[in-house]
Amino acid sequence: MFQTTRRRLALWYTTVTAVLLLLFASGFYLYVRSTLIERIDDTLNHVVEVVQRSLVLEPVDFHKEGGPLRINIEASFRNNADTVEDDHIDLEWFSPEGDLLWSTLSAPLNVALHPNSTGETVHLPSQPSDRVQEPDLLRQVTQRVQVGRQVLGYLRVSHPWFEVTKPIRQLIFDLSLGTGLMVVAVAAIGWLLSGLAMQPVQASYQQLKQFTADASHELRNPIATIQTNVQVALSDPNPDPQWQQQQLKVVERLTRRLGRLVDDLLFLARQDSGMVQPRWTAVALDALLIDVVEEQQAIALEKGVSLSLDLEEPAENPPEHRPRNGSKGEIPPEPFTLQGDRDQLARLFTNLVGNAVQYTPVNGRVEVMLQQVKRNHIVQLQVQVRDTGIGIPLEALPHIFDRFYRVDPARTHENAETSIAKPATTGSGLGLAIAQAIVENHQGNIVVESKPEQGTTFIVALAGYNASIARV
Repeated sequence: MFQTTRRRLALWYTTVTAVLLLLFASGFYLYVRSTLIERIDDTLNHVVEVVQRSLVLEPVDFHKEGGPLRINIEASFRNNADTVEDDHIDLEWFSPEGDLLWSTLSAPLNVALHPNSTGETVHLPSQPSDRVQEPDLLRQVTQRVQVGRQVLGYLRVSHPWFEVTKPIRQLIFDLSLGTGLMVVAVAAIGWLLSGLAMQPVQASYQQLKQFTADASHELRNPIATIQTNVQVALSDPNPDPQWQQQQLKVVERLTRRLGRLVDDLLFLARQDSGMVQPRWTAVALDALLIDVVEEQQAIALEKGVSLSLDLEEPAENPPEHRPRNGSKGEIPPEPFTLQGDRDQLARLFTNLVGNAVQYTPVNGRVEVMLQQVKRNHIVQLQVQVRDTGIGIPLEALPHIFDRFYRVDPARTHENAETSIAKPATTGSGLGLAIAQAIVENHQGNIVVESKPEQGTTFIVALAGYNASIARV
């Protein structure tokens, strides 16, 4: 599929470029051809003007004053013959009746006389000629010469057409060769560019395919388990009420897990499509973390894990947080206030603290620290969630925020030596992906530091109140 799409992209790219090159070459050819013809016509008209100025007029009857005039052919064309020879131009002088009286051609042209001062291309009969290298075509200008109402004759100036065809043929060859080479080069470049363009599409497709497969697997397991428990319960003709109640508890627990998984998938899908619109409000991050720690305290005590919260008060309120007296929109003086979506932030830190508690062994510690830092003259609120758990291998750190990614099966099941009770449900691998999405949605950043068997630290940096309210 991707190779077919790549070929189509390269073909379309090459076709469009070839059409544009063909249009450019055609336009350039027509422009050069018309320019050459105009130059020849200008030369012919200039010759006509020079010859007309050099014509020697004399009266037909020297004894009659004011009588008709005639052209002295010998005196008029004696000097012009050598001049036009150098420019491959031929002169012909015709009488008023159209009879040829004088010519620079060795053989007369069998072409009808057509007075035309704008220039025309005439076809010659196929006959040998020692002056015209291409006897088939000539460019001619025919001018009527008259004094008052008396027509003295016709002057026809001819130029060989090969002066146009020779450079035009060379131009056609050059344009054809250049266009062909450009099309080949564009085809090769188009193939490479289409390959580069398809790489992110292919990566996204593979990611979507993997995501779909993982989601199907995660959904299939609880559904299959629910179906099995229901079938077992229905197959017993004399069910024990206590045993049946136990089966219903298992089904209820799996249903809750399935509901949480569906909620996580729906949140990520809406986040990817841009449908998640945060409800921006002023959030006291210290109060939010206190609520999150209190909610996770019962689970931590049950596992024998110490969970603590440290609020590191700044030495003094920076100028950004000082209230402005007399203004309606006073900036809250609390140093740990930011602009954000409280529900999303609560979900973010619940995931981080819950993971830390889950993967920390008995007698371990989970420390949550909130402090105010300044980076590049911008106040940020930094939250660190540090645990003394089993840690994350170095090779797994780049993938820790991937959806459905788990380091290894051991991280989702705790043994009896590290925990006194197993968690009710195993993780789906979406918690950290959701955490990263929420942080990015608040234009913050999240990093992880970990060493195997020494613990893990998640560091979340969010913009302070002034920086975040400017965004809103």
